[in-house]
Amino acid sequence: MTPISGRISQSAFDGSRLRVILLLDLYEGAQQQFLDAYEHMRNQVASVPGHLSDQLCQSIENPSQWLITSEWESAPPFLAWVNSEEHVETVRPMHSCVKDTRSMRYSILRETNPAEPVTPAPAAAANAVAARVGDGAARHALTFTVKPGSESKVAEILAGYQSPQAQVDDTTRLRRTSLFMHGNRVVRAVEVEGDLLAALRHVARQPEVQAVEEAINPYLEQHRDLTDPESARVFFTRAALPAVHHVVSDVPVPTDLRRHALYYPAKKGRGMDLARLLAEQDAAAADAPGNPVYGSTVFQRDDIVVRLIDITGELDADPVASLGLSGAKKCEELEKLLDGAAIGVEGSLKTERNINRLLSHADMMPITDRSSAGS
Repeated sequence: MTPISGRISQSAFDGSRLRVILLLDLYEGAQQQFLDAYEHMRNQVASVPGHLSDQLCQSIENPSQWLITSEWESAPPFLAWVNSEEHVETVRPMHSCVKDTRSMRYSILRETNPAEPVTPAPAAAANAVAARVGDGAARHALTFTVKPGSESKVAEILAGYQSPQAQVDDTTRLRRTSLFMHGNRVVRAVEVEGDLLAALRHVARQPEVQAVEEAINPYLEQHRDLTDPESARVFFTRAALPAVHHVVSDVPVPTDLRRHALYYPAKKGRGMDLARLLAEQDAAAADAPGNPVYGSTVFQRDDIVVRLIDITGELDADPVASLGLSGAKKCEELEKLLDGAAIGVEGSLKTERNINRLLSHADMMPITDRSSAGS
């Protein structure tokens, strides 16, 4: 991806290899069952495109604590695998062995290989992936569908919940929660300072949040029972909508920012390509003079792509910029990747009429957008 001056805090498209770290705490006596489940998983993942290697480690201090590390050619193939139904079924045998897990994903920026001579500094720097500058926040989203005809009732329930306490612990705080709907699809995006998993668990334990989740259960298309750990785990695994790119313009924060979410259903199998296109366009436009989009986060899972933007002025003042495009060529690329029938916009995106229609149809209905004090 072309280097830019904007402050990128997250990107799955920088071309770097990916290191995935999974920390596990096992139930007492479950070691052999876990080892059998790991062998099954290892054999399955070995054939996944983009997978390079993995290691299983056991703590020398606490035998119940284990570590699985894996290396991937880049983030996109890993994300495609970890968000697939195949992955859900592959890891299912581990659930009864594992008391607690924590997953971390890192781009490999530098490394030392004793078997090879040290590369001179200028050449090494030329081949190195640039480090990203973050803002201390992790971003994640969930998406699920509700039964057709229940949209207004679900929107009413979701809009009425009380915000949980923002401070999770000494190092973790909820920064912002934004919730949108597009037809019968719900998208909830969160920004967290500190430990994302700790924040999500904190939110899930709050009585006011539990009450809302129970209230919408009858309207969900995918059944779940949040009192059953296995049912809850599978639901939230399938609902995960990871952030694959985030960029913020390197200019002072405007005072009149408005938050919008845009929904881009991709043609079958093209979700990652569509997300990459939007990410590259937002990265290139981050510091363009007059660009109304101050910040953008692209979320993607399978063929679902959602772009969350903070924008100055009206959304339709500059439809092309609001959609994250620049020029006829990029509109043509989007046209090839977008499922126009699903969004209700078929035909060429080179026409002003269809661009305006796409922006109108992609714009999601805001339900709630709540920032914690001090954000």
